[in-house]
Amino acid sequence: MHWNRQQHSPMPSHRYRDIFAKVPIPPIDRDWPDRRISAAPLWVPVDLRDGNQALADPMDPDRKRRFFELMIAIGYKEIEVGYPSASQTDFDFVRLLVTSGLVPPDVTIVVFTPARPELIERTLESIAGFRGQVVVHMYAATAPVWRDVVLRRTRDELAALISAGAEQIHRLAGDTVRFQFSPEVFNLTEPDYILELADQVTKIWDATAERPVILNLPATIEAATPNVYADQIEYMDKNIPRRDGVILSVHPHNDRGTGIACAELAVLAGAQRVEGCIFGNGERTGNVDIATLALNLHAQGVDPMMDFSDIDRIRETVEYCTRMPIHPRHPYVGELVYTAFSGTHQDAIRKGFAVRREAGPDAAWEVPYLPIDPADVGRGYEAVVRVNSQSGKGGIAHVLDTAYGVRLSADEEAEFARHVQQHTDTTGREATPDELKNLYEEFGGAAN
Repeated sequence: MHWNRQQHSPMPSHRYRDIFAKVPIPPIDRDWPDRRISAAPLWVPVDLRDGNQALADPMDPDRKRRFFELMIAIGYKEIEVGYPSASQTDFDFVRLLVTSGLVPPDVTIVVFTPARPELIERTLESIAGFRGQVVVHMYAATAPVWRDVVLRRTRDELAALISAGAEQIHRLAGDTVRFQFSPEVFNLTEPDYILELADQVTKIWDATAERPVILNLPATIEAATPNVYADQIEYMDKNIPRRDGVILSVHPHNDRGTGIACAELAVLAGAQRVEGCIFGNGERTGNVDIATLALNLHAQGVDPMMDFSDIDRIRETVEYCTRMPIHPRHPYVGELVYTAFSGTHQDAIRKGFAVRREAGPDAAWEVPYLPIDPADVGRGYEAVVRVNSQSGKGGIAHVLDTAYGVRLSADEEAEFARHVQQHTDTTGREATPDELKNLYEEFGGAAN
């Protein structure tokens, strides 16, 4: 390739193996590439557990409660609320939910536990007396490196541990309890071993369509392109025992920056439930961002089954609870995601709004560079176009028109834009609407 002059880097890439050298990827007749997502999966936020354990300063009881109330207001119907065996704070928060009436009758809470007897016992103690719906979520790391390095157990020994944990939960849990199992690092675990464990736990938990078991398949460490994860999920969808009694769930992380794509392709591949954090908080590069996933569906004409119509209030609450700012370029919620500075973008948006005014409010949304109407998430139009040295005459005229009702002729737009360009080049910063109005008056607008 004579046109590609890139050179070999000094980075030690030879030390790493691709996923095909780490775990078998079973061949399947793929159906997922031809499917479309036509309905939202069950969204399950894990901000209070997985997101919380990734914070430098974990949430205190007040922040946890505010976050829980936010998730109820958004419309989540299944919420992972904590890891009660991990800390007294988590245990006490679960007890608060159990005893306070804060959980609406149509909301299921999920509690998380390792497959260890004393921690399972502590977890079940935390939900004792709860009259609502609850899922006990048991996990164990199953990938070879974790088995060999961390757990020091063979496949058979780990399977026995998981079986014992499942039996303990089944024996001690009440009739309102449902069950979930996560083979942690599923995406780096042998497929035949996952099927063996799935058969084991669904048999112990008597998985039926009336009382389904959740089989959650995490990409705990993203390790391949999203199509590989989709293949792994579709293989499970087609081969797991007692499929009618299983809710197939996924839990993608974002180590490769493709968590969103992994989740979307997993849904195409048969996943019915998606775990993540509202804006993608989580260890390392985070969990999958389920607000972005939901609004991606909205932008395709699919009801996300969640209410993000006041996204700035949601952002403010999440920032307060996590003590972490949301990036200004974060999809859908960032401060700048509906803003154009470029002159060509501004001109296209201005023309799109003009056509839309003629078409009426019920017309299909077709405004260039704006994938959704900012008003859908509670944003106004005043910040859609902002002016700096990259802006053009159309954007400048748009701000004057929308902010002050000042409309310029084509000749005035071009001449005034040169005046503004000189100002922004000199200052090196954005010109506010007030500054544009002052510049317009200097330009002679007061006499026009």
